Amino acid sequence: MESSAKNKAYWRKNLQYLVILLGIWFVTSCLCSVVFVEQLDKIRIGGCPLGFYFSQQASIWIFVVLIFVYAWLMNRLEKKYAQQQENEDKEGAEQS
Repeated sequence: MESSAKNKAYWRKNLQYLVILLGIWFVTSCLCSVVFVEQLDKIRIGGCPLGFYFSQQASIWIFVVLIFVYAWLMNRLEKKYAQQQENEDKEGAEQS
């Protein structure tokens, strides 16, 4: 695979990860904390309304978890493309 195509594939996958993770963040922080708060407040966890919990703690915890998930996914992605680059470099050296 040529370098330009590899770069496009890498960034396409990176943007895919970003869209999915930011979508999760948007749903939990904006929709659950603001838009659906009245419906979620009907559910109680430990005596605390779920909408209040989302707006005060859950959205923050989810955001922190998403940061770690993104770092883990990007490490995997970079290892994958680094491994492909090493294989192509070895093949090029053997052909020379």
